[in-house]
This record gives sequence, C-alpha cells and structure tokens, in this order.
Amino acid sequence: MQRTIELHNDIAEVPQLSAFIDSFAEEADIDFSLVMSLQLAMEEAVVNVMQYAYPEGTTGEVLITASAEGDDIEFTISDSGKAFDPTAKAEVDVELGVEDRPIGGLGIHLVRQIMDSVSYERKDGKNILTLHKRKTEGGDLGIDLEGLL
Repeated sequence: MQRTIELHNDIAEVPQLSAFIDSFAEEADIDFSLVMSLQLAMEEAVVNVMQYAYPEGTTGEVLITASAEGDDIEFTISDSGKAFDPTAKAEVDVELGVEDRPIGGLGIHLVRQIMDSVSYERKDGKNILTLHKRKTEGGDLGIDLEGLL
C-alpha cells in the first residue's frame, strides 16, 4: 500500500499532513498508539523541511510518500530545496542541562527515538529523507524523552 501527498512549504498545511497520516494508518491497520508517535515524528521532520529547505519568502513543495508492506512502514519526504542533511546533526547530549545544551537538534533526536531508522540522500537535486518503522504489538515504542526538558 502506498499513498502520497504534496504540501507547500507552509506550516499552515501541517493539519493536512496529520489527516493524511491518520487516513494512511487506518488503511494500513496501524495501532493508535503507534499512529500518535508516527504523527509526532512526521510533523517534526516535515516542519523541519518546510523551515530550512527553501529560503524565506520562497515557495516550494514537500512531497510525502507513505508505504506499508507487512510489518514495515516507511515515509519518504522529498523536496527540491537547498541541500540539508538532518541526519548529519550530532546526537543531542540529553545528560546536559537545558541551559548547557546548544540550541537545535531536538527534533531530529525525537525522530530518531521514534523511528527504527532514518536516512538521507541528495539525488537529482532533491533532498530525500526516509523514515522507517516496524509495527509493534503495544508495549514500549522506544521513545526516551527523559532529560529533554
């Protein structure tokens, strides 16, 4: 199963992303608790693209493809904005206090915590961010938010 949505690089379009993920998750029979985590990861990743891929005042498109096969769920986010690899960002040191921690990086940290794998490539002038998650039967989704706040 595969579904696609194209959004403008406008934060006001984020509710369309949420509706897209809800609809996709229902069709793919994804557990509600996992859907909520996927929503959070995807919103962080897509808003990051909307804010950084295109220069301020420039209109651009963000293409999101969701696919499910068996227990595998994959989201691909692509844009033709400036090259930006969020996976190159160093891991956040959650042991540091908030006042000692550099600004930035918490969004991709959260995405990494939720998803099983996150990869980036620059191909044919496009940024392509791929997020992969295996369906789990309840239990811990592997999210460790301790120390972030």
